[in-house]
Amino acid sequence: MNAKIYVVALSIGCLSISTVFAQSLNKEKMDSLLNVLSLNNKVMGTLAVSAQGKSVYNGSMGYLSVSDSKSIPANEKTIYRIGSISKLFTATMVFQLIEEGKLTLSNKLDTWFPEVPNAKLISIEHLLGHRSGIYNFTNDPEYTQWMTIPKTHAEILQKISKNPSVFTPGSKWEYSNSNYVLLSYILEKITGKGYSELLKEKITDIIGLTNTYCGTEINTDRNEAKSYGFMGQWKELPETDMSIPSGAGAVCSTPYDLTKFITALFSNKLIRSESLSQMKSMFEGHGLGLFEYTFSDKKAFGHNGGIDGFISMLRYFPEEGLAVAFCTNGQTYPLDEIYHGILSICFNKEYKIPVFKAHTLHSISTEDLDKYLGVYESSVIPIKITITKNDTILIAQGEGQSAFPLEYTAPDQFQFEAAGIIIEFNPEKEELLLKQSGGIFLFKAVMENPL
Repeated sequence: MNAKIYVVALSIGCLSISTVFAQSLNKEKMDSLLNVLSLNNKVMGTLAVSAQGKSVYNGSMGYLSVSDSKSIPANEKTIYRIGSISKLFTATMVFQLIEEGKLTLSNKLDTWFPEVPNAKLISIEHLLGHRSGIYNFTNDPEYTQWMTIPKTHAEILQKISKNPSVFTPGSKWEYSNSNYVLLSYILEKITGKGYSELLKEKITDIIGLTNTYCGTEINTDRNEAKSYGFMGQWKELPETDMSIPSGAGAVCSTPYDLTKFITALFSNKLIRSESLSQMKSMFEGHGLGLFEYTFSDKKAFGHNGGIDGFISMLRYFPEEGLAVAFCTNGQTYPLDEIYHGILSICFNKEYKIPVFKAHTLHSISTEDLDKYLGVYESSVIPIKITITKNDTILIAQGEGQSAFPLEYTAPDQFQFEAAGIIIEFNPEKEELLLKQSGGIFLFKAVMENPL
């Protein structure tokens, strides 16, 4: 009897929280924020907010496809590539196999892939928590040259295995996409099923996600968004072949589906509470598939994602039962600023809608970009930056990071406003200055870009 009374009381409490958020969320102010960002070409994308599994806001801005003949507006069911948020789906399926007795956190990688350096020392837990020391294959200086070409598991495995370990397994934390590609391959080996089939069987069918699946070539007729960089107008960016990222970044979804997924995860509809506690256990601020975030006095768990020109953010606030998902396919304004505004409105914090000044457009030819292409390194920052181009768009990519478009602002000067980055080139000296957050860092060319 007491147990039944407790369940009823809990249900009433959840309902009241959901009702409060639905009633208190300033939808007009949220609309105003999205409209201002959209009208000033600061972002294109979709936002979804839910409380206790009930949708309280869903809004879109910009286009899923941009062209001179016909641009297609984004809508609440537009499907985006969610990049590394895919890792949260992969981690969930790993824990499902652990619960089924088919896998343990202590199993070593050499059981499946002995060719990976230090495989005998690398555990499933190391892979989940980015503590394996395995080289991040997307750091390959030539990555942007082959990322659009289909690859087999064997080819990706070779690219991962050819590099030595970055550090002793378990000794530190360092993000590597290789970890989750290998985890997805392990899932396939254990079950005998493809990652796409597993995603459907173990997650999307269970909780009713109708717009979440492994991506293929983007098809706007299926309401799938393409990604863009802004150079006076939105220009389409190169498209990663989805055979490459697998469980590290091949999932496509909608913000609404993402809020359903993370709510179900924290409601123990996919894994047990003990497994969720392990996912939330932090090492140097990072868990096993989950990251911890704070906003004001609120604590959240979730993951970010980036691939091509797509950037996604997913947060779940357990105390409030609040889920917030934001997916973009083009942005020129810092995502942290946008997300701060979104969360401020969600929690009724003081916040002023930004005001933007008119922007002056500068143009440059594709031939003029050739003198900037190459790979640059710094003696101060342990990261290489690869500069490539796509027609008249200059593209930069730091090791282990998503590529981003650079906007031409003055002779030899470019910017990526979304991250507050300014890059000044000196072609004669084959070097560049990277300016960000008050810091100025010198990078020198170490090799020409073969393109």
